[in-house]
Amino acid sequence: MERSELLNNITELQFVCVELNLYLDTHPTDEDARSDYYNYSVMLNDLIKRYESEFGPLLGFGHSATETGCWVCSAWPWEKQ
Repeated sequence: MERSELLNNITELQFVCVELNLYLDTHPTDEDARSDYYNYSVMLNDLIKRYESEFGPLLGFGHSATETGCWVCSAWPWEKQ
């Protein structure tokens, strides 16, 4: 999977997780939605780990510590590699 495709998939899963989280705020007993939220969250975390292992951290606030490099030293999103 290319970098841009991986970023798009991460963005899509982040959107799904936010929407499910908002839904669960008003429907806390919906077990299907809770299960979906958990499953999408796992998928999202897996994609983030994959991205960070290949391309470096996604966040610059200490939440994405990786051995790949630091936020400042890695390529910025608009820079082509």
